[in-house]
Parts: sequence; structure tokens; C-alpha cells
Amino acid sequence: MKTNILGLPVKESAEIIIELNTLLSNFQVYYQSLRGLHWNIRGKRFFDLHLKFEELYNDSQLKIDLIAERILTLGGTPLHTFEDYLKHNKLTVGKDISNDEKAIALIVASLSQLLKIERIILSKSGAINDEGTQTMISDFIAQQEKTIWMMNAWLEETL
Repeated sequence: MKTNILGLPVKESAEIIIELNTLLSNFQVYYQSLRGLHWNIRGKRFFDLHLKFEELYNDSQLKIDLIAERILTLGGTPLHTFEDYLKHNKLTVGKDISNDEKAIALIVASLSQLLKIERIILSKSGAINDEGTQTMISDFIAQQEKTIWMMNAWLEETL
């Protein structure tokens, strides 16, 4: 079996690179949706949500960089055009959303879709003992699951 400089199988690493590029593309779309939510949110919850969306897009920007660097570490080339991002996108694009509940629902739906992509990567990277990718993706999953829980708690109506 042919291995790369990291000692990982070349063929399986190439498959992980493809999945990481899909994740990168979807994170770029998520990031841009968050920017739009940050800019366009209106209503009585503006101040809280404006800050929260900024926190989320800053976090996404860091994750985008980590994903691209992991692709490079594995010997791949990160996608970097809007054309590529849209070609690989699986998320609903948030456009002109100013309503708080619609904004939060979009975030939950986006994170849920990102988790699906990440679990594919987690499985494939685990199969070849790619600890670097596994650790990064495991951290993403734990953070996103918590964010989904918190967003769903925010969406709940209390009596």
C-alpha cells in the first residue's frame, strides 16, 4: 500500500481530501449566511443576535482556515472559488433574513447539514487512523452539537 509523507494511505487520503473540500465549501456558504444574518437582523433581539452571529462567523472563519490547512497537510489543494463552493454546497443559503426565528432556524439547519458531512469525514479518517483529521472534526462536532442544543433551546416557547 502506497502511503503519503504522513504515513497515511494515498488513495484513502485523497477521498478524505474530497470530503474536506466539500466541508470547506459548505462552511464558506455557512459563513456568508452568518454575515448576512449579522447585517440584516432586526427587532427587539437585535443587540443579542447581532453579537451572537458575529461570534459564530468568527468561529466559522477559523474553522475554514483549519479545514484548508488540513487539506494542504494531506497533500491536497483547498477549493477557493465561489463557483466551487456553490457546486459543492448542500446548505440552504440565507438571503435577506431579518427575522430572529428564521435566522436561528437557518443556523440549526446549516449546522445539522455540516454535521452529516463531518460524520462522513470522521468515519473515513478513523478507518485509516488519520488522527489529525479525526481530532479536528471531533472538536467541530462537539462544538456544533452544543450550538444546536442552545439554538433549539432559544427557539422553544416557554409558558
